[in-house]
Amino acid sequence: MTTSTASRPKIAIVGYGSQGRAHALNLRDSGFDVTVGLRPGGPTEIKAKADGFTVKSPAEAVAGAEIVAVLTPDMVQAQLYRDVIEPNIAQGACLLFAHGFNVHYGQIAPRADLDVVLVAPKGPGALVRREYEIGRGVPSVYAVHQDTSGRAEEFALTYCGGIGGARQNAIKTTFKEETETDLFGEQAVLCGGATKLVQAGWETLVEAGYQPEVAYYECLHELKLIVDLFYEGGVTRMHEFISETAQYGALTRGTYVVDDNTKAQMRKVLTEIQDGTFARQWIAEYASGNANYKKLKQGDLDHPIEAVGKKLRANMKWLDTAPKAQTAAPAAPRGERQEEAA
Repeated sequence: MTTSTASRPKIAIVGYGSQGRAHALNLRDSGFDVTVGLRPGGPTEIKAKADGFTVKSPAEAVAGAEIVAVLTPDMVQAQLYRDVIEPNIAQGACLLFAHGFNVHYGQIAPRADLDVVLVAPKGPGALVRREYEIGRGVPSVYAVHQDTSGRAEEFALTYCGGIGGARQNAIKTTFKEETETDLFGEQAVLCGGATKLVQAGWETLVEAGYQPEVAYYECLHELKLIVDLFYEGGVTRMHEFISETAQYGALTRGTYVVDDNTKAQMRKVLTEIQDGTFARQWIAEYASGNANYKKLKQGDLDHPIEAVGKKLRANMKWLDTAPKAQTAAPAAPRGERQEEAA
């Protein structure tokens, strides 16, 4: 592949959801020639055009690019690669992902002539854009799966710099490490673990006769205060700002809930990620129409804590002006992986 310049390769962004839009805007503002690849008449085509981008069909966008960033949902990427990207991507181009799922689990086997890299911001698309606009950047990890040109790492770092990730000391990883740790964090701690912990705490208080509204504040609403402290300065900062009573209770009772059995179950979660059990289950679930996924998700949405929370939040007027999380976020805080299917 002959690049237009060493530092400004032509880039095609395939998908224009939370991450796709943020990456495209940041790259353009960094001086890159960016084309967005979307289905004609798709729901985000108007949005991308309104943002001033040249929008082409995915096949056309891919054909003219030196870096192709695949920012569509995990479960549509394999077919997208087979049907659109592989037949049209230029010889020697760089294929870029924001999550290693499909490459790591063998759903995509990239052509041997391509460089294959990963750049994964550790935050949702809106934050990636917002931090870039104020001169900062969301920390990112990057990896090289296939280095045909000898410049794959250069392309990954160039792209990472273009979206603002290199402003925060980008960390080199592997497709395996990024995929497995990302899935584990989602399942065991950030989404699966946190949701079940909150629901179990709320149920325990309500079943003991306490008001559901008070239980909501104690088990869900105030969690943000602690997470913000974690985010700002880790467990150390939390200890600096909570009362001694809270500290003593946390230190002496936390292991009642998260004990050796909890850690053993976490190891089980990790094992099923490492040996491909989770990937096989999710791929099969998606292929069969997502009936079980939809049932389980509806169970979360129908949990009584949600009705209580909706009522209480209606009176929290400050939420109307607070920065919103990604409404299209997947089972990951980032992801940012729920981009529009191209």
